[in-house]
Amino acid sequence: QVQLVESGGGLVQAGGSLRLSCAASGSIFSINAMGWYRQAPGKQRELVAVITSGGSTNYADSVKGRFTISRDNAKITVYLQMNSLKPEDTAVYYCNAAAVKFYWGQGTQVTVSS
Repeated sequence: QVQLVESGGGLVQAGGSLRLSCAASGSIFSINAMGWYRQAPGKQRELVAVITSGGSTNYADSVKGRFTISRDNAKITVYLQMNSLKPEDTAVYYCNAAAVKFYWGQGTQVTVSS
């Protein structure tokens, strides 16, 4: 089992920045990749960014150039630095760990006001 604890969400004005953190514990040796998904009201959950155990990254087109995913292997923590935030980035952001199965955090609300 893998446990994920997220932090860092909140309310920010358009153009502002936030950094999300996700700390993993448990069977961390089984994790192949970690990432962030988001779900806005009335919409499906979508991939925002992912980073593999080898350090490769991938981003949704809508966040490229604005968001950066990184990891601290010593702390088993993944970060999502979000800059130039837009109202359409408003959503619940979920941390994800891909191992034998997908594990999810509890979610953290990000609200961007116009």
